[in-house]
Amino acid sequence: MNLETTTLGAGCFWCIEAIYQDLRGVASAVSGYMGGESDNPSYEAVCSGQTGHAEVLQIQFDPQTISFADLLYIFWHTHDPTTLNRQGADQGTQYRSVIFHHNETQRQMAEASKSATDESKLWSDPIVTEISPASTFWPAEDYHQNYYRLNPNQPYCAMVIDPKVRKFRQAFAERLKDAEN
Repeated sequence: MNLETTTLGAGCFWCIEAIYQDLRGVASAVSGYMGGESDNPSYEAVCSGQTGHAEVLQIQFDPQTISFADLLYIFWHTHDPTTLNRQGADQGTQYRSVIFHHNETQRQMAEASKSATDESKLWSDPIVTEISPASTFWPAEDYHQNYYRLNPNQPYCAMVIDPKVRKFRQAFAERLKDAEN
């Protein structure tokens, strides 16, 4: 299997991880940081807003099972790409909507997908998602990995992530790993 990589930021990485890790064709989904100035940033440093990093999810996927275009379609439908540096109550540049492209084809596809989604009026406000070249990916601390699955009763998970996951699972049921059988 020849896996490809994409890195997406859609606010809190716990939320985006909970969505993408359930998709058929996604081999791995790792929460981390990208797009900042310092090496090996910590969660606390990124949350300060001073490092320039975004909370992101780095996804390894099988393009024979799920395409980059499909990953982008889900991206546009599972967060608000019209709010600059904000998702819900989470505010700051670390929560920006961003697509970090890993090659020229991804850049072109991301630009086209962004334009098509904007023109579709899926969102009433213009999309402000940043599209930037991928830089060094820094995996988040271990306790951030698989966070929603390991902490479903934590208040943020129960009140913020769970409703998003339920909506996602209903809208994209045919694309889920547990829908394979």
